[in-house]
Amino acid sequence: MVEKKAGEELLQKAMHACSGREYCISDVTALLERWGAADAETKEWVIEMLKSEKFIDEHRYSRAFVLDHFRHDHWGRIKITMALKQKRVDEEAIASGLEAIDEDEYHELLKKILTDQRRKIRAKNRLDLKGKLLRYALGKGFESSMVYEAINEIISE
Repeated sequence: MVEKKAGEELLQKAMHACSGREYCISDVTALLERWGAADAETKEWVIEMLKSEKFIDEHRYSRAFVLDHFRHDHWGRIKITMALKQKRVDEEAIASGLEAIDEDEYHELLKKILTDQRRKIRAKNRLDLKGKLLRYALGKGFESSMVYEAINEIISE
């Protein structure tokens, strides 16, 4: 470690930041770099201390991220998974986070966003409408098989 005092100061800043909201390891690493932690040894020490004191927990972060983006941003599982992979969250934590989504709530949200989007779309014909709804839902990260079923349910109503 470069200097014990510098490491302690970084640890205190990181603890303060982590007590305000959830962070994953890559977010904390970026914060430490922004704050001037140049060497890898200092960053590793701070992260290990944060993990041991439960300021950082990848599973807890993943669950919070999943529920937040699902309920507020209306993202599907695919988009959520890709976002967590970009943050370098491990596969096991991602899987445990995705388990927080209730299957019925997931299907209902998909139908709701498709119904809302249907009202906004100007389509030439039924096929055009289906294509636009499909692209919209896939862009939100929902699985194609579920999207096909939901579109057929909505259009047949």
